[in-house]
Amino acid sequence: MKTRTITVGFVGNPNCGKTTLFNAITGSSLKVANWPGVTVERVEGEASYRGDRIRIIDLPGIYSLTSYSIEERVTRKCVMSEEVDVLINVVDASSLERNLYLTMQLLELKKPVILALNMMDIVEERGMELDLHRLPEMLGGIPVVPVSARRRTGLDVLLHAVSHHYEEGPVKSVMRYSKGLEAKIGKLEAELLARYGEIPNRRWLAVKHLEMDEQVREQYPLSMPAVLDKSYEKQLINEKYDYIEEVVEECLFNKGEKEASTDKIDVWLTHRVWGVPIFLLIMAVVFFLTFTVGDFLKGYFEEGLAWFSDGVTAFLAEIGTAEWLISLIVDGIIAGVGGILTFLPNIFILFLALAFLEDSGYMARVAYVMDETMGRVGLSGKAFLPMVLGFGCTVPAVMATRALESERDRKKTILITPFMSCSARLPIYVLFSGIFFGKYAMAAAYSLYVLGVFTAIVVALAVHKITGDKEENALLIELPEYKTPNARTVAIYVWEKVKDYLTKAGTVIFLASIILWFLLNYGVTGPVEDVSLSFGASVGRFLTPLLLPAGLGLWQVAVALISGISAKEVVVSSFSVLFGISNINSAAGMAELSGALGNLGFGPVNAYALMVFCLLYTPCAATIATIRKETGSWIWTLKMMVFQLLFAWGMSVLVYQVGSLIF
Repeated sequence: MKTRTITVGFVGNPNCGKTTLFNAITGSSLKVANWPGVTVERVEGEASYRGDRIRIIDLPGIYSLTSYSIEERVTRKCVMSEEVDVLINVVDASSLERNLYLTMQLLELKKPVILALNMMDIVEERGMELDLHRLPEMLGGIPVVPVSARRRTGLDVLLHAVSHHYEEGPVKSVMRYSKGLEAKIGKLEAELLARYGEIPNRRWLAVKHLEMDEQVREQYPLSMPAVLDKSYEKQLINEKYDYIEEVVEECLFNKGEKEASTDKIDVWLTHRVWGVPIFLLIMAVVFFLTFTVGDFLKGYFEEGLAWFSDGVTAFLAEIGTAEWLISLIVDGIIAGVGGILTFLPNIFILFLALAFLEDSGYMARVAYVMDETMGRVGLSGKAFLPMVLGFGCTVPAVMATRALESERDRKKTILITPFMSCSARLPIYVLFSGIFFGKYAMAAAYSLYVLGVFTAIVVALAVHKITGDKEENALLIELPEYKTPNARTVAIYVWEKVKDYLTKAGTVIFLASIILWFLLNYGVTGPVEDVSLSFGASVGRFLTPLLLPAGLGLWQVAVALISGISAKEVVVSSFSVLFGISNINSAAGMAELSGALGNLGFGPVNAYALMVFCLLYTPCAATIATIRKETGSWIWTLKMMVFQLLFAWGMSVLVYQVGSLIF
């Protein structure tokens, strides 16, 4: 039998488990989180069933096919194209009424649709019952397949339905509106046929004309003022929900309500007054674990690195390797890359805690709690979601701004998101707070996370006041039920982040360490014994007068900050190379760096000013490239970079000058 390629589009509401199901079928490892806007691009994977090659496209989660946000535009463009052969509509079976609204819209597209009833395990736990014979009948005879993405059940049956339904083709639309609307739809369909010929989805296009859909009106303009006399969108929505109520009434029994435990927890976690302090307390616990458990595990990494470094040095000396090459490998590469790898336990604990918070359903509450605060600065609580993502990495956080409806909101959020302390800054905080703040190290590091959030809100408020925006931003977000985090989902998330960290250590930081070693070991006269005569020292000294008011008037600090633009972790590896400390994160390494900096007059106030500068200054090269791509403007990106650099300098000067007066 000839092998067929069937292209399937995964479509569903946010939080319906669509991406988890995609991962289960294809074996992919996409990030899954409990908020809208996580999947902001189509992602592809493959599966096979009895000789058929099934190409699956995971589309952004949406509530309807109305193109308000980028998510909706991406999904609508794909499902409307000839590229997709079959649509799998993934629905949360425990919230059938809400999910079926999108189903009714998909059925009007005249494409093969399969309903995947996900989260059937929750339906069973609540004692709910679904009539799996009557439900497909009321939806026009489409296949209805119960699945559980978390338990990986029903997957073969779903692929079987894809293979067979692909041959059967689409079903007739089941949604019949009131007589008045049907008459208008009929006239519009006839006019579309007369003017544009046999185009697909004529009924869907007619309905969209009645909704005054801008894209459809531009693509297929019609001049029928007697029919298109006003927007019928609300009436169409109401009639769809009337039919959905009939379906639910006839097919769902023992309807479960939202778990009481969720409501009880939300009384506190979404409280108008206590919600924000509880969020800050939860993040404080996260960083307490990051420091305590992470530092405990870090000790083993430090011992391993010291053993490896000594072994490499002895081996290279034994085989007669040149001194300069030994220095490059040990003082440059191992010191730079190895110094960063010792922070891996801290990074692992941070991502593990964030993964638990995301998969439990808490992070959506953060947006809800912050909605009022964000509203005062001209943004909705939805804008806080990219900011929270920024605690992990700024690149996906910037990309997540696509979920915001307006270009104005997107750019404002992109401007402030880099102020969040990404994981790349954590090694800087761990190192310098550990050296200069002793038992208060965790508090010093945590204060920088709070400062980042506070700064972002203040900057957003300033921009809001300057631009004088009056537009209101309503927050529409689903608060999923709390659930026990899925071990596989958490493992995928943590592994992806750890892998990114290791990849960066093996590429960007590796190259940066080599380049920095050459800059510090060569000058205008060639190889130099005294690092103060190197190219790096010359560049650093040129910038020293500018950094002096911020308490950062050492050429070594200037060089480290410049190198940090490649990746923020490189600031730590730069100090390792600059001061020739092979294991900078060990107790001995930190003591050595503390002594070296102390001899240069660099104390706790200088260290805190440095951490503030690293928090606020120009983001890494990968983030800059992403911002350029998302905004489509190098000019806007460069303006943002200059603003953040000047703002970081101003804040560091303020911290150092005020701190010097107090301490």
